[in-house]
Amino acid sequence: MRCVMFGATGYLGGRLVPDLLDAGHTVRVLARDPGKLTEAAWRDRVEVVRGDVTRVEDVRAALDGQEVLYYLVHSLARADFENVDREAASLVAAESDRAGLTRLVYLGGITPTGQKLSRHLASRAEVGEILLRAPTPAVVLRAAVIIGSGSASFEMLRYLTERLPVMVTPRWVRSRIQPIAVRDVLHYLVRAADLPGRVNDAFDIGGPDVLTYEGMMRGYAVAAELPRRVIVPVPVLTPWLSSQWVNLVTPVPRAIAVPLMESLINDVVCADHRIADYIPDPPDGLTSYSGAVKLALHRIRDLDVPTRWSDAGLPDAPSDPLPTDPDWSGGSLYSDVRERGTSADPATLWAVLEAVGGEHGWYSFPLAWALRGWIDRVLGGVGLRRGRRDPHRLHVGEALDWWRVEHLERGRLLRLRAEMRVPGRGWLELSVSPSADGGAHYRQRALFEPHGLAGHLYWKALSPFHAAIFGGMARNITGAAE
Repeated sequence: MRCVMFGATGYLGGRLVPDLLDAGHTVRVLARDPGKLTEAAWRDRVEVVRGDVTRVEDVRAALDGQEVLYYLVHSLARADFENVDREAASLVAAESDRAGLTRLVYLGGITPTGQKLSRHLASRAEVGEILLRAPTPAVVLRAAVIIGSGSASFEMLRYLTERLPVMVTPRWVRSRIQPIAVRDVLHYLVRAADLPGRVNDAFDIGGPDVLTYEGMMRGYAVAAELPRRVIVPVPVLTPWLSSQWVNLVTPVPRAIAVPLMESLINDVVCADHRIADYIPDPPDGLTSYSGAVKLALHRIRDLDVPTRWSDAGLPDAPSDPLPTDPDWSGGSLYSDVRERGTSADPATLWAVLEAVGGEHGWYSFPLAWALRGWIDRVLGGVGLRRGRRDPHRLHVGEALDWWRVEHLERGRLLRLRAEMRVPGRGWLELSVSPSADGGAHYRQRALFEPHGLAGHLYWKALSPFHAAIFGGMARNITGAAE
């Protein structure tokens, strides 16, 4: 069938596209920034349309001539995510009818009855209802916690369990949860395209185990071969307070942690298994919780993590090309440029440059970088804990600590866009070129576009430290290459 995907640059969308292709479907994807898909293994097998799900002309162009829409979009990191998701879903519902689609497929969250829903779950339920009321038949799949390498829920679980042998936790750790492996979610999503046209319904999907969050943490410790974790529930920690702790301990920023933690007050257990009437379970059966954790850890150890929660950009993050003319920012664009020659050949220098960040660090003043990362986490930013997917190779669009890979010309140029909390927009550009003597020339350029007086004061306050931070970085990267 002709399938169009909204959300292909996200965690699940990036994994679903190749599965749809392998099932024989053709795929078109809508992306605000098609550059993020440049190095996706399936890029040459799909049609990419540039656009935004909130713009009617973009949605109309993406749906033209298609049969099945996979709608995997949500704006969780935005403060106004309910309004944005409501408007986008309403637009998509109307345009799907205009385009003559035969099927909508959406993944939402399990909606418990008789409980006050968190903002996150309520919004996902609302989007599902909007699509089910659309003239086009819809299948709404509802899942609880998805267990898979790189998912936000799994990363929260992983870091909390690994870093805290003793945890003081609120009562929500006793909430009942029916987690599901990401491979099983993909199994249902792929086969939803083939459901009969008369089906217009919501279905709960879950794995074979019903646990508490406490049980999930203990189960993770067993699967990861960690010592037994001590978990002490107390009645005073609210989900909001818990999310502040998650913000400091895990890579998940507060903007995402808050709505996820608030959802843990709800029991999210499948009400039934009606989905089996239309889509059989996987041939080997649904994956157990312990099996899903082991599979995720195996992928992490093998550096085989095709997508991560951080692949999706933060709201309002700049996606424009790097500004090179001060007039672009109204005449104010600060820069710090460092250049060094090295006896190392260009390939060796590039290998060091592309491995920057994550476990390799930033080659300069580690304490200052760590302190700045901690401050960013306190302010609700991403900090340095996102790390990197692969210790040696980068891809356009992926997160790298508090940066985003905006442009990559392998062997020559790496451009990073800042996603830390700053009063302005920043970029860091690292480049390599051959020199006449057989060595290489390294060029490093930091740029900052200030927003208001606070932005100017921010740059000027840090300027005295640039020699140590940026100068040290240039010296140490070339030194490491040598």
